[in-house]
Amino acid sequence: MKLLHLAPKNTKIGFMRLRRVSYPLSACLSIISVVVFFAVGMNFGIDFAGGTQVELRAKSGVADLADIRAKGDSLGLGPVEAQRSGADTDVTLRVKVQGGGEQGQQTAIAKLRSAFADGYEFRSVDSVGPRVSGELVQSGTLGVVVAILCVLAYLWFRFEWQFAVGAIIGTMHDLLLTVGFFSITQLEFNLTSIAAILTIVGYSLNETVVVLDRIREVMRKYKRLSTAEIVDMSVNAVLPRTIMTATTVFLALLALFFLGGDVIRSFSAAMIWGIFVATYSSIFICSPMLIYLGVRPDAFDKGAAETEAAKSPA
Repeated sequence: MKLLHLAPKNTKIGFMRLRRVSYPLSACLSIISVVVFFAVGMNFGIDFAGGTQVELRAKSGVADLADIRAKGDSLGLGPVEAQRSGADTDVTLRVKVQGGGEQGQQTAIAKLRSAFADGYEFRSVDSVGPRVSGELVQSGTLGVVVAILCVLAYLWFRFEWQFAVGAIIGTMHDLLLTVGFFSITQLEFNLTSIAAILTIVGYSLNETVVVLDRIREVMRKYKRLSTAEIVDMSVNAVLPRTIMTATTVFLALLALFFLGGDVIRSFSAAMIWGIFVATYSSIFICSPMLIYLGVRPDAFDKGAAETEAAKSPA
């Protein structure tokens, strides 16, 4: 029985020749991400922005967005956002935080029910006050920062410093482009998106560690090859594994994106983007950094000699 191979065996693709293209490309994408983040900002969901979100389904016929917006604006709740969520019968309403704390939020929900209960079924109602949303922002930000610091600390102690620097740059590159992805697409950014960012960081770390481990192994074996040749050999060696992993995860996320509903759509979209970014950075950002940092195979010989000297008696 023949096994399925998504990549041909013994490939000899010159990945490192493309570093003169990948670095300027990543620099441009990073600059665009930063500019869009500060100029446009994120589309924060009610988890972070606060307010009320209501899922409606028309009892008969198609939901009339124009009529819904007109009724919502007449309730005195400020601007009411209305957009389709899947089928033509489903609509999502968003109302900003109301004054009066929790009582104000409940009053807004009561007004929405009185205005739309006749023609629409209320599938779900979510309400978050300004105090709770502020706490969620702080907790979410703290969780991301702590997780990233732990990842960076692991990378620093796991590899030689040149490898660690390359891995850290690759991880930060993935994080920055993911934030830019949310800003450009204006996907709703909520607690599920925080989970997506942390998952992308973990996936990126996994890809990076696999590639760097193989590079270090090949460097110990082939002493006379240049660093670029060693990196190319290592990346080609793990290429079948990389393609298989990325493909299987992509297919699973594709099913979640189309069949999982609106609740996890932003998570699925961010993860699909994260797979491509993490795979790209492990090959074209992290690995070429070893060349620029001047890593040579004989560095491992020096490290081994120093270790033996420290063990031997004086």
